[in-house]
Amino acid sequence: MQLLSKLILVTTVFLGNIVPAHAEDYFVESQQAYAAAAKKVSAGDVIILANGEWRDFEIVLTGKGEKGKPITLTSEEAGKVVITGKSNLRIGGQYILVTGLVFKNGYSPTSEVISFQRSKEDLASNSRVTQVVIDNFSKPNRYESDYWVGMYGKNNRFDHNYLVGKSNQGVTVAVRLDTEESQKNYHRIDHNYFGPRPVLGSNGGETIRVGTSQYAETDSYTTIDNNYFERCDGEIEIISIKSGRNIVRENVFHESRGALTLRHGDNNLVERNIFFGKGKDHTGGVRVINRGQTVRANYMEGLRGTGFASALTVMNGVPNSPANRYVQVSDALIENNTVVDTALIELAAGSDAERSATPTDSRFANNLIAAAGEDIVIKAQDDISGITFAGNILAFGRSAQPIAGIEMRAIPMKRAENGLLYPEDNVLTVGAPRDLKPVSRDAVGPNWYAKPDNASRFGRGEKIIVLPGEDTLPEAFATARSGDTLMLQPGEYRVDRTMVVDKAVTVAAAGKSGKPVTIRFSRPALFEIFEGGNLRLDGVQISGADAPDSVGNAVIRTSIYPMLANFEIELHDVRVKDLNINNSFNVIALGKGSFADKIEIVASEFVNISGSVIQAVGENDDYGRYNAEYVKIHNSSFADIGEEIVALYRGGTDESTFGPHMWLGGSRIAKSGKSKKNKTGASFFLHGVQDTRIIHNVFADSAPIVIQHSAGEPATCVAQNSFADTPEMKLKELVYQGAFRLQENCMWPAKDAAT
Repeated sequence: MQLLSKLILVTTVFLGNIVPAHAEDYFVESQQAYAAAAKKVSAGDVIILANGEWRDFEIVLTGKGEKGKPITLTSEEAGKVVITGKSNLRIGGQYILVTGLVFKNGYSPTSEVISFQRSKEDLASNSRVTQVVIDNFSKPNRYESDYWVGMYGKNNRFDHNYLVGKSNQGVTVAVRLDTEESQKNYHRIDHNYFGPRPVLGSNGGETIRVGTSQYAETDSYTTIDNNYFERCDGEIEIISIKSGRNIVRENVFHESRGALTLRHGDNNLVERNIFFGKGKDHTGGVRVINRGQTVRANYMEGLRGTGFASALTVMNGVPNSPANRYVQVSDALIENNTVVDTALIELAAGSDAERSATPTDSRFANNLIAAAGEDIVIKAQDDISGITFAGNILAFGRSAQPIAGIEMRAIPMKRAENGLLYPEDNVLTVGAPRDLKPVSRDAVGPNWYAKPDNASRFGRGEKIIVLPGEDTLPEAFATARSGDTLMLQPGEYRVDRTMVVDKAVTVAAAGKSGKPVTIRFSRPALFEIFEGGNLRLDGVQISGADAPDSVGNAVIRTSIYPMLANFEIELHDVRVKDLNINNSFNVIALGKGSFADKIEIVASEFVNISGSVIQAVGENDDYGRYNAEYVKIHNSSFADIGEEIVALYRGGTDESTFGPHMWLGGSRIAKSGKSKKNKTGASFFLHGVQDTRIIHNVFADSAPIVIQHSAGEPATCVAQNSFADTPEMKLKELVYQGAFRLQENCMWPAKDAAT
């Protein structure tokens, strides 16, 4: 008993102001003991979980705490209680406080990891979850949906938490308005670290959503403030507001693809937020839809998003739209925002036969704008006479059309102590206010849990020398750790087993002796990507001459099971030949339920292959899903490729994703795509690809390029190529009514565009 008293004293001192003075303490070391304590607690009581792993623990806590005397659930030491396996947390009642827990190495057996309701009849109110970690606690199937946090009831707070790595479908934090008791809720979501959320490759990857389409005309009164969103790349909407009278204030969005979207609901306020794109592809700002929205005093720098993810997007609506479609923008106020080093501001966006209702009774005033280059930075897709422009300055770049109320004037700017750019002339009142204080990365989340770094997956570990011989490579591969590089000495490597890639490994030719490193394999696949796997090949030669005589072999393939984690495959200075022992022998084959952040091929050569170099058509159900975000091929050559060099498919008409991207530059293609087994009849088959750039390539005696547009506003550019004995491209619009949208002037993307 003396030990327990000391423990409780230490815990109380450690938690400081989070846990107030209490009436009764329950130190529990088992789930049975917890269940017994949870039945007894009353206002002011504290349940303390013992340090250690709590596996398959479905935590339920409810009761009637009081203001200043909550019922508290905490850890013996913050961060040392780890909830694993099939576990979750449900709280109900009033004045409940939860702190100090870590959810890791598992997933919720239900639809939420943390729920502010014990049941439909028992919602939480005046309750708080603070300094809790949810770290990669995702369901094993990427398309099985759940929320990490579901907020119900009223007057609840979710603050100083850490949420990183949600890889499956579903919103990270959802504010639910599905009952009257959860509407006009006055929740607060603040000072949380929303860390990297990988690209989902389909709809359903929002970080925060407030409301749903069904409750679009309902007011929520939720405040989202002082959070840090870092590399939240799940889909086009980072925050999706689908209700009314919410406040989004003083948050930082750092290198996050997508936009803060006022999707449904009226009279929302977005102010004093900071958006740092750092030149990253598809980084956006604020998208405006509906009535009475205010966007003011925000700072945006280095954003590269266009279309629905522009720095500022004002949408066209649907005439007489239902609340859950696109309500016409009216009475919007967009003022005193700074938008610098940025790709685009788009007005009357999304204009088409359905979205024909242009913005009305709106004001765009005192904004400071500077483009990333000399190109167009302001573009209107339709009539903008319903927007009044006044006092705006365009300091660099140009507008696609003259707009009264936007003055083109060069303004010297300098960086202030808060890290933001302001006019040197202090008298100017355009742009964001000078008293902005971006919330720092260190000020959010629990201070006892380290935030992730942004280092490359490859080359972070040791360099391991591998000698030629029978199975020397798979033996070294099996013992390598993530980040290691296997340095292969010149000679021949014979492999009679498939190497399982469940870590980030580089296989590279050692030195520059001029003598080749050749890998020959006798199994249906040389490498198979599993969870956590990433593979880079550098300077090696691969021969398929010893592979079994069967259809569908591959050098690199994904697991037959659905994969949760995204991965990367890189081939640099690689030569692949003689994959022709049977039909459809591919270099890279991506299966259903797998997703590559990037497949990059540079300075490589592919000869005598019966199948494809990249086969990425596994997601063919037309749900808007696809297998690879970026496919980048540069300065490479392809000869005698039987089927498509690249087959990349994204079906459906969903507009919530940015990809896929297909970039082909400086490469030579000869005698390719002409096999009778090639069902598409194409050398490159691109269906639903959103960003296609085929530049400075030479095609000879090959099948045509086939490009089919299916959704969104695809940007397709085919420029400065030569075609000899190759049929004309086959271009088709599957949804858009009009001529095929083809650009003839484009550049190879910046080196860091996909990073």
